[in-house]
Amino acid sequence: MQAVIQAGGRGTRLSSVTKNVIPKPMVEIAGKPLLAWQMEELRANGFTDIILIVGYLGHVIQDDFGDGGRLGVRIRYIEERADEPLGTAGALAYLPPFLTGDTFAFVYADAFFSVDFERMMAFHREKGSAATLFVHPNSHSFDSDLVVLDEAGRVTAFDSKTNDRSSYDYENIVNAGVFLFSRSICDNVPIPRKCALEKDVLQSMLDHGAPVYGYRSTEYVKDAGTPERLAAVERDLTIGIPQKRNLKHPQKAIFLDRDGTLNRYVGLLTQPDELVLEDTVLEAVRAINASEYLAICCTNQPVVARGLCTIEDVNAIHRRLQTLLGRGGAYLDDIIYCPHHPDKGYPGENPAYKIDCNCRKPKTGMIDTMAERHHIDLAPSWMIGDTTRDIQTAKNAGMRSVLVRTGEAGNDRAFAVKAECEAETLMEGVQWILRRNE
Repeated sequence: MQAVIQAGGRGTRLSSVTKNVIPKPMVEIAGKPLLAWQMEELRANGFTDIILIVGYLGHVIQDDFGDGGRLGVRIRYIEERADEPLGTAGALAYLPPFLTGDTFAFVYADAFFSVDFERMMAFHREKGSAATLFVHPNSHSFDSDLVVLDEAGRVTAFDSKTNDRSSYDYENIVNAGVFLFSRSICDNVPIPRKCALEKDVLQSMLDHGAPVYGYRSTEYVKDAGTPERLAAVERDLTIGIPQKRNLKHPQKAIFLDRDGTLNRYVGLLTQPDELVLEDTVLEAVRAINASEYLAICCTNQPVVARGLCTIEDVNAIHRRLQTLLGRGGAYLDDIIYCPHHPDKGYPGENPAYKIDCNCRKPKTGMIDTMAERHHIDLAPSWMIGDTTRDIQTAKNAGMRSVLVRTGEAGNDRAFAVKAECEAETLMEGVQWILRRNE
């Protein structure tokens, strides 16, 4: 299989590291150039034919890697003029003579990744996609280009980081810089010209109805394009987080209740502006994000069945939750909720959701769905919540649990169960789990 690495940029954000004597893909992480890490990961996924697009100081890359023989790959080069860079997509015009198949991977040279490309390829083929973007939440969504997806995962819009987002909430879905493309994408750049992949090429494909999809994954793809982010990647690498987050391996998760755990308990929450984060939530979720655990919100929302909210209302509340977390440098890997309630007789109730489902906690339907979606091993995973219903859910799913003394603080007494730990705050509970894991 073939992969293309866009390595032609000047890397101005990393100039304090590169000193303008090496190109940004040659910055070292744990004693090895970032570009070498990328090519070794690609080779491990079966990509042995690699095309490098080089420009500024490109000879440094060519002198170091040559034909790729010492890495067990074949490398060929497309050279942009250093004084006339073509942006992130202009060199697509040069690709067709190099391509041997219908699909190729395309990655930005400042992305450190550990990804099961077989899963991503299966998604790409199942959707009949012309372009598939690896998308995920990240800790700096406020300065990232966001991707808007429909329920099937099809890209409907791009939300540029230059937009003023102060007046609206958003889903934390970020384009990570790893792609699968059909060779037909090159038709959008018939001659070499300076253009941007997202703004020009992919947006044009959306405008013309081409199938462009977002592949959502919790795997490790991090921007290493600033000194701070480069240092964070190196820290993660030294403790094995990139490899542990690869979906070739079972994952561990911390499932988080919403009302009373992540946000302050106000009874039946029906409006986004009613959502206020609990104390210590930002630091607690950031601690999970920096660990090998996934952070997944799992919540009962009977407000839909009661007729107090629509599904879109709940989604709007969750966009508010993601926005508040994102502003504080934290993110949830996923959110799942149950809109059902089995008891009938409420004024204005929605009969379509008045059912005895298998997803309402303490049943395990939501947990099981997340375990299948994210390849989660439940035995080493945890549930944190403020009610005995949450603790019973954990026991039913074969997980361990922490009861936080926020929200209802276990005073619901719905189930005669005891958690492995009781904590005053979410941060205290997360720290307790992480210490045990160490």
